[in-house]
Order: sequence, then C-alpha cells, then structure tokens
Amino acid sequence: MAVYTHLGAEELADLIGEFNVGDLLSAKGIAEGVSNSNWLIETTQGRFILTMYERRIELSDLPYFLGLLDHLSAKHCPVPRTIHDREGAAFRMLDGKAVALIEFLPGVSPSHPTPEQAHSVGQVLAQMHLASGDFKISRANTMGFADNLRILEHCGDAGLASIHADLPQVLGPAKAAAALDLGSLPQTNIHADLFPDNVLMLGNEVTGLIDFYFACTGAMALDLATTHAAWSFASDSNEYNPQIGSALLSGYESVRPITPDERRLLPGIAKGAALRFVASRAEDWLDTPEDALVTRKDPMQFVERFRVYDKFGETLFAS
Repeated sequence: MAVYTHLGAEELADLIGEFNVGDLLSAKGIAEGVSNSNWLIETTQGRFILTMYERRIELSDLPYFLGLLDHLSAKHCPVPRTIHDREGAAFRMLDGKAVALIEFLPGVSPSHPTPEQAHSVGQVLAQMHLASGDFKISRANTMGFADNLRILEHCGDAGLASIHADLPQVLGPAKAAAALDLGSLPQTNIHADLFPDNVLMLGNEVTGLIDFYFACTGAMALDLATTHAAWSFASDSNEYNPQIGSALLSGYESVRPITPDERRLLPGIAKGAALRFVASRAEDWLDTPEDALVTRKDPMQFVERFRVYDKFGETLFAS
C-alpha cells in the first residue's frame, strides 16, 4: 500500500476542515502508486482523494501539476479538478510535506483492457494533448531518457544484478536512448505516466485521467509511446497484444494524426519509454524502506517490453 506517512484520525479531520468540503467521515489508504501517500476521503459532502507528496516531487512543481489539472478540467477533459482550501490555495503544508485534495471521479481502472477501451484511451490522450497546448506554465521532463541512464548508472551493476542477473545489460540500450533528440517533434504538456491504473473507465468510456505527477512539457510522441508500452502488454503474461496496440494508435489518430517524423522515431521512443520504467522500478526496488507499505514492481517486466520494441518496433508503429 502506498502510504509512507501515517496520519491519525484527529490530524486528518483537522486537515480536511481546512477545505470547504464538510466534515470527515472516513479515510482509507490507497494501495496503488509508489511515490506518494494517498487516501480516499469521504466527507458529509462527498468523496475526494487526499495526496501527501513524498518522493520525486519538488514543491516548486506543484503549481504546474495542480494548475494543469484545473486547466484540463475547465476544457472538459476527464481530469479531476483541485479542491482549493478556504484561503484559495491549491495545496497546504503539513509537517513539512505538501498535501492536496483532489476531486474524486467515478470509474474503475481496467485490469484487462479491451481494444475498445484502448481506442477510447487513445482518443482522450490526443484530446488532452490538444487541450493542454495553451497551458501557461511549462515543466521540464525529469524522467527523460538521459535521466533514466543516470538512474541506472547510479544503481550500478551490482545493484542491478541484485534484482536480476540480466538487468545490467540494459545500460547499453539506455545510452542509445539517451542520445535520441525529440526536440523537433510536436510538443505540448503530456501526462507521461498513463498506465491503466491511472485511467478510470465506465464500460468503454474514459471517466478520468489521474495521477499527473510525472506530467511535463514534452513530445506528444513520447506520451503516446509511453501509453503504448503501458497498455499493449498483458498484465499477467506480459505478452504483447496487437489488437490493443493497434486500437490505441487508431484511437489517437482519429483525433490527432501522427506526423511522419513522429512515426519514424516512435520505435526508438518506445524502447526509451520501456527503459524509463526499468530505471524507475530498479531505483524504487533498491531505495524503498523495508517497513514501507509498498509493493515493489519488477523492472524485468519492462525489459521484456523493451525487447519486443527492439525486435518488432518498426512493424508495430507502421502506418
């Protein structure tokens, strides 16, 4: 469970009292996620998500993250708005850590996505890309391909090998990915972490895109490739599902066509996107405290996805 900091009932009630959302009725820790502490909050006025920012979050980035939510929500994208406190602030400080209250959206994250669901996600991703283009704040990608290489090098051969004997072999491909230049591709503000558990759905309808805390200003193709790597492989067998991959791409292109330059680079971008999760998972595996209520994620899952893109990427992203 992703709860690093434990808050007592009185502390939670006092915190929720700073927002105009009624009285606290219940608070339950949320298992998903590895970077922040999250609770499902129920008050006399409804449900909300409370987040305490623990890892990989700079306080100076919060106006970007939370402002982007409000910007997209105002443009009718299925994105939760930020609940501002009684003084109008989008977040508060508690014991030196930032906390924010976010709108609760209905829906369930698909554990076994269908092609129809992937098509809808592709459409909404493209809509979000178009809607976020005029957001006034920008943010650099702190999980870019060069950053991933630095993370892996910091983990070291011995650290990587302690997770899996084959893991040090990704350092060479990570160096190749770090050399990719995406600066000439169409840019916008991107989600950069759109796994199925960051999408809420009712049937085939997307009701919510959540967890924007890796969002940044970057190449649309990077977001598309990252989403493709997150959605197109079975969660149990890790096998590539061509129907899911094709549906995601066709849904995206039904709203925003992929440019020739994007299509040419997508196989390499997808390999870099897979290595991004190898790096972050390896770092989390080595750095997560033993007593944290967090389930470690295996970086080798994305090593296998990298291998698929390395072998078949040209075919998978062909027009």
